[in-house]
Amino acid sequence: MRKFSLLFFTTTLLLFTACSQEQKQTEIKTPPPLSINVITIEDKEVPIWAKYTGKTKASSSQEVRARVSGVLEKRFFKDGAFVKKGDKLFQIEQSEYKAALQIAQAKKAQDKAALLLAQADVKRYTPLVQEGLAPRATLEQYQAKEASLKAALLGDDAQIAQAKLNLDYTVITAPISGRIGVRYVDVGNLVGKGESTLLTTIVKSDPLYAYFSPSQDDVRIFEKYKEKEKPDAFIELEGTREDIRLNGYVDFANNIVDPLTSTITMRATINNPKHKILPGTFVYVNIFITDKHKFKMIPPEVIFNDQLGKYVYTVDANNTLKRANITTGYGNRFYISVKEGLQDGDKVAVSALMKLKPNLKVVPKDVTKTEGIDAIITKNHLIPTQDTGK
Repeated sequence: MRKFSLLFFTTTLLLFTACSQEQKQTEIKTPPPLSINVITIEDKEVPIWAKYTGKTKASSSQEVRARVSGVLEKRFFKDGAFVKKGDKLFQIEQSEYKAALQIAQAKKAQDKAALLLAQADVKRYTPLVQEGLAPRATLEQYQAKEASLKAALLGDDAQIAQAKLNLDYTVITAPISGRIGVRYVDVGNLVGKGESTLLTTIVKSDPLYAYFSPSQDDVRIFEKYKEKEKPDAFIELEGTREDIRLNGYVDFANNIVDPLTSTITMRATINNPKHKILPGTFVYVNIFITDKHKFKMIPPEVIFNDQLGKYVYTVDANNTLKRANITTGYGNRFYISVKEGLQDGDKVAVSALMKLKPNLKVVPKDVTKTEGIDAIITKNHLIPTQDTGK
């Protein structure tokens, strides 16, 4: 009887232990619901931007040349420096041009003295001729000399002005504000002898031009829906150290279509106060079209693709994930429109994307205010300015 009791106790203990282990394993296999973020879908007006590849160009590019000949005496800038309009850049030897100015001034003084004498002779001979005491021919000679000297003085003034201009040309200044390039001629070289020697170049990169070429169909749409005479624009440049974005506006469209590409050249004028982007850089040009049409927008990164097409995960009233097959329309890297597959009020999952699967229980947190389309538009400065741009 004692053996039977011991055996019964041992068997009961083993069964209890096995049940406990089975229950523990069952508990481990039932994880808690997944916590995810969701945004609520709404059909609303959003700003529509078109994106193109483009290339920047200086808003002004000037060649600095020698306009008079002589030996280059001084240089007042460092290669690659920023200069302001009127800053001194070079100086050509001035002694020859100072001497030419002095000669012209001396010639004027000489002709002026001769004119005073001729005028005195005319004044003296006029009454004598009237009284018949001197021949008229002599008076006429003095009158002709007076007129000739007056004309000579006009020529002297022109020579002085030219001499001053040549002397001024010996000091070469910046025609525009901008970044100066490398010098092409060193101090000590003869310049301007028989040619206007190129000394350096200056480019103005604020504002900066960005040229791009949309198709003629895109231009028609752009012209149809644009709300400003000079629509908002911005350019982007992705870099290893920083991503650069600069704002501006579209102010030019060419009047012909390129027959080879069926595109039309357009230009955006971009503010570049810190000269972060140089002329000749390939950039992305974004132009604002309209914000008067409604779309259901979602972030592009929440869209999945498989053999059946595009889809997203939505959360139903029971906090269960459901696959929603969608058809997309207009989009950019910030948001993309859903033409079919979603309704106003649907909650789309935007986090833990690699863990999502159909029929999975979740604990949703609505982050529409911080991660929804309005928040994306504000964060990425996609709201057009209120200025009409006219």
